[in-house]
Amino acid sequence: MTDLFTRYRRPAFLVSLVLGIVFFCWVLYLLRLVILPFAGGLVMAYLLLPFISWLQWHLPPRGKWAGPKRVFAILLSFLIFLVFIGGFSYFLVAAVVDASMILLENIPSILSRSIYEIQVWLDGMLGELPIEMRAEVTQALVDAGNTIGQSIRDALMGSIVAAPRTLSVIAGFAVLPFFLFFLLKDSEKLKRGFYAFFPDSFVPHLTNVVAIVENVLGRYIRSQVMLGIIVAYFSFVGLLIIGAPFAPVLSLVAGICELIPTLGPWIGGGVAAVVVLAIAPEKAVWVILLFLVIQVLENSLLVPRIQSAYMQIHPAVMIILLVLAGYIAGFWGLLLVGPMTATFVEIGKYIRRHYQLAAAGPAEQEAGK
Repeated sequence: MTDLFTRYRRPAFLVSLVLGIVFFCWVLYLLRLVILPFAGGLVMAYLLLPFISWLQWHLPPRGKWAGPKRVFAILLSFLIFLVFIGGFSYFLVAAVVDASMILLENIPSILSRSIYEIQVWLDGMLGELPIEMRAEVTQALVDAGNTIGQSIRDALMGSIVAAPRTLSVIAGFAVLPFFLFFLLKDSEKLKRGFYAFFPDSFVPHLTNVVAIVENVLGRYIRSQVMLGIIVAYFSFVGLLIIGAPFAPVLSLVAGICELIPTLGPWIGGGVAAVVVLAIAPEKAVWVILLFLVIQVLENSLLVPRIQSAYMQIHPAVMIILLVLAGYIAGFWGLLLVGPMTATFVEIGKYIRRHYQLAAAGPAEQEAGK
């Protein structure tokens, strides 16, 4: 196992490894929109493979018809997944559609009342200011309105420019079921074909690195699921205290949306705010405050602690990594910084351990295996 590490000098090998990892990550970042559906397919395959293997093993007759049983297990898994998604989507869409219809009927009065309240508040605030400051404040408000309008126009133009890339992402998701089916059906064959491209001396180490990546990915998924459960629980309790309608559905939406990094909490809070605003507008402010408090507590306490526990990274380091990754790469940085850092740390430990074994004598190598 250690012949690969004794074949190359340590500095040259480490520099080549680091440069290769950096280049690989850079290519992935450039192609992020194209590979997004397939990356999602890999994650889904990772989650479904244990259930499919278990189902294939327990289907009669034992030890026969492995191929047909594999196909049947995959199709059954797809059917269960579609039934779950369909049932959840039905209740969610029904609640959102009903709330949206009520909101559309009441939106003229809501807007007029909101504009009137804002106007009264602004008039009262300006009335308290000295005369010489009123013109400056009024001009600042006009400039802010122009800036907001320009930002909206820029966002619309950016969406038009990004339309071709969006179409490629949609096409990728359209073929995702077929990609996932063949990936699950021929996973072992694909794995053997992948390892066949590498020298025999490198395959054991590559196998161990793949196992490290799978382990980190599993820990990351468990951390996101734990965050979703916690957010769903506190959302449900808060919505019950407020007396908001559809509390079970809205809290379930919040928990599932938590699985979407960065944008998920805002999507869940936005859905809850729209539904409550349409049905019980007097409670909308409290619902918005509830999800804002949950978001602040989550980002400051839950995310660093839970992700650091599952990723085995100190919470202080995790906070710094999240801030830096969000500043450098935005959404993708926040999404990938945890699992990527944990993966690099584990691979570094693996390389260091085998360098130490390579430098040791035969007795120490046997003891370290």
